[in-house]
Amino acid sequence: MNTAVRRIGFLLGIWPLSFALMGGMLMGRFTWGDSPAAKVEDFTSGVFNGLPYRMLVPKPLQEPTAKRDPAASVATKYPLVLFLHGAGERGDDNQVQLKHGAKEFARRDRRDQFPAFVVFPQCPVGSRWVESPWDLTSGRGEFARAPSTPMKVALELVDHLIANESVDPDRVYVTGLSMGGQGTWFAAATKPNRFAAMLEVCGGGDPTWAQDYAGIPIWGFHGQADKVVPIGRGREMIAALTLGGHHPELRFTEYPGVGHDSWTQTYSRDDVFEWLFSQSKQTSKR
Repeated sequence: MNTAVRRIGFLLGIWPLSFALMGGMLMGRFTWGDSPAAKVEDFTSGVFNGLPYRMLVPKPLQEPTAKRDPAASVATKYPLVLFLHGAGERGDDNQVQLKHGAKEFARRDRRDQFPAFVVFPQCPVGSRWVESPWDLTSGRGEFARAPSTPMKVALELVDHLIANESVDPDRVYVTGLSMGGQGTWFAAATKPNRFAAMLEVCGGGDPTWAQDYAGIPIWGFHGQADKVVPIGRGREMIAALTLGGHHPELRFTEYPGVGHDSWTQTYSRDDVFEWLFSQSKQTSKR
């Protein structure tokens, strides 16, 4: 065991920690061709209160005879995933936010196994999901309770979809990378408690908020060689949650030798999708 692994294990005590070097699929913009492993079938396009978004609709609702009227499928409710992109995907083209992660949710095998709504709002240039620097060595005391405007609207969009689509309110999840990982830490802590689980990639939170995540299963990921968002930002969150006796589940995966791009490996992992879509407010007894 190397020094870094030994040190983090000593500091945080016993909690699920996995170190793995995984292969992943490199992604470009919203052009994925006819790959048999991953094909975008239909991302709807919309604007909600000024915030552009794309949405992947559950495959059963895209059958030729299916209608986008929730009343027509009232007996079937589907999970909803809020995906928060990173700083490089900000804009107003309502396209570039699909650059990372979307391809993995759109894989045909995954859509068959995990039919879900997956919504990708786009944060405008010059704004952030959380108005706090992401390159600090510590996030202690850095999160303001008031959400940024894009975050506020993104959460309102989630509430709108729960109310107006065939969404299972017990299976609503939040995930994001880099700036969106920071946003994931913020969104999961907000009231009312919307999310049944959070999957956070290479972002940083505010450890003084540790008690706000009670009842939420958490899985975080970070590259040990990250120079953009220091890995200490992830470790301090896990340490604070561990010391606070977080329940029901807390996982943290570090990738040795990996820099800021820990999302390619993470979203290509089948176990990540299996874990996320297995979570429910009912099973976590929130």
